[in-house]
Amino acid sequence: MTAAEPFLPSLDSATAAARAVAALVAAGVTDVVVAPGSRSAPLAYALADAEAAGRVTLHVRTDERSGAFTALGLALGGQRPAAIATTSGTAVGELLPAVMEANHAAVPLVVVSADRPEELRGTGANQTTVQPDLFGVHVRTSLDVAAGEDPGAAIADALHAALGRPVGGRATRPAGPVHLNLAFRDPLVPQGGSPVVTGSAGTAGAAGTFGDRAPDPVLDGAAERAEATSAPSSVSPPADDAGHRSARSDRAGGSVDPGRTTVVVAGHGAGDIAAVFAAHLDLPLLAEPSSNARFGSSAIAPYRLLLEHLGPAVTRVVTFGRPTLSRPVTALLARSDVEHALYVPEPVAWFEAGRRIERIIDTLPELIDFAGRGADGWLRRWREAGAAADASIQSLLADEEHITGLHVADAVWEHTDGNLVLGSSNPIRDVDLVAATDWHPLEVFANRGLAGIDGTISTATGVALAAGIPTRVLLGDLTFLHDVGGLLIGTGEPQPDLHIVVLNDGGGGIFGLLEHGAGTTTARYGAAMERLFGTPHTVDVAALAAAYGLRYEHASTLDELDTAMERPIRGRSILEVRTERRTLRDLHARIRRTVADVTVF
Repeated sequence: MTAAEPFLPSLDSATAAARAVAALVAAGVTDVVVAPGSRSAPLAYALADAEAAGRVTLHVRTDERSGAFTALGLALGGQRPAAIATTSGTAVGELLPAVMEANHAAVPLVVVSADRPEELRGTGANQTTVQPDLFGVHVRTSLDVAAGEDPGAAIADALHAALGRPVGGRATRPAGPVHLNLAFRDPLVPQGGSPVVTGSAGTAGAAGTFGDRAPDPVLDGAAERAEATSAPSSVSPPADDAGHRSARSDRAGGSVDPGRTTVVVAGHGAGDIAAVFAAHLDLPLLAEPSSNARFGSSAIAPYRLLLEHLGPAVTRVVTFGRPTLSRPVTALLARSDVEHALYVPEPVAWFEAGRRIERIIDTLPELIDFAGRGADGWLRRWREAGAAADASIQSLLADEEHITGLHVADAVWEHTDGNLVLGSSNPIRDVDLVAATDWHPLEVFANRGLAGIDGTISTATGVALAAGIPTRVLLGDLTFLHDVGGLLIGTGEPQPDLHIVVLNDGGGGIFGLLEHGAGTTTARYGAAMERLFGTPHTVDVAALAAAYGLRYEHASTLDELDTAMERPIRGRSILEVRTERRTLRDLHARIRRTVADVTVF
């Protein structure tokens, strides 16, 4: 320390923790998931004081892995940073799956881990490991705050990093998780009067929210869903702005562009703008459920089955968000004879700069110019094919003797007017195939950053708790069992209004639809394939529901399914629907054939 530097006395752990909590609250954190532990006790006491003062809401979880996914869901549902606070040791490592998902999905998950002070690190002290930089490339920043230091400035910096933007500025990098490792010395319990936590959620220094696109003068006037479902001609860019001309404008030499055979692909996180864009230009919209763009006059429900028949005529593709569900879409995007543009108005987390081969466009005027207006009859051709295909699928399903995952997906979509969370594997793909485009839940969520099955119940719990909106989650039996610990919510803790729909086919159904289920594979590896990929089980879901204190019901008919779906979502409940896995491949083959039969031009 030089003579010019002031002496800064060391803070006791209670005071340091109180300042950490004050900084979190001032930065806009309103929800913190807390996992119990001794080294993190100063944080727990400071958070308890903040909750008593009405500045934050706590959610206690004994399983750090589940707690981290709950915080992830809170951030998703609230569109603001959410935090998870843990003790030291393996507790921190349990957070890695959620941190990885948050990294690839650009979710501002704030990890606050307690640690031993420097003098105890590396000495073999109990429950002590190397925690700084534990999450490596998966966090936007990792800050290690020494015992006795004021963590306020570090937390403020970390929260701005979590949102990907400097104070008051536009995004300069993707939002994402951050790690704050706070060292605490004994005593770990506040001595004397409790330190005062200042600041309140959303006050000065707040980092803000995430997930909102920057304003754009071209389409902002048409961003309402009601307008997106009206005639596309009702939306037009400013006539006096040459830079914002539509694709029907005169081109060089006075000729008029006859239109293009472009399609709009809306992947995960695309948002309303994709639907408005497609309707504005009379282009077919191929929208995944978690795009939150699957509505409007351009949306085509069974698009992935139509690509085999209409895909060869596509010459250009405009992509919003991140497509992850369909091999036909992946094949379309990989075609060398198709020009492809990806709309990236702000930094994203799911690909590295220079690693994509398509044209990256960051402004709507340029994107409109690239896409062009749809050729005469182009959108009508897709809509007619889509209507015929959808009718043929519904007719086939109506004749099925037993209930299927597609029946369940259709009912879930139709009856959900709050938030909807979709599990990975078959459930989200079933919804992608049959979900109607004339109805949309309030908002659709899915963990598509890494598309794993981990943490889905906990994520849905966080989504439901974030704004108190009734939420339904559709997931398969393995996804349910993988996160069954997420059903554990302690006595007196905030309870979500959450309806858990478990599609139970007794194992991993998706592999039977892939090459693993082909006849040549099963003929040689049938028993091994069932054991290694099918992973059969006989878990009693009703018994699990009873063990965790959730209401349970079972639906085996469409009438029972509809009745269960029509009930208001209050508290937590489980609906189990058992289906046949062994007939799944045949069902989808018959659907492909019936769609091919009606797709005639």
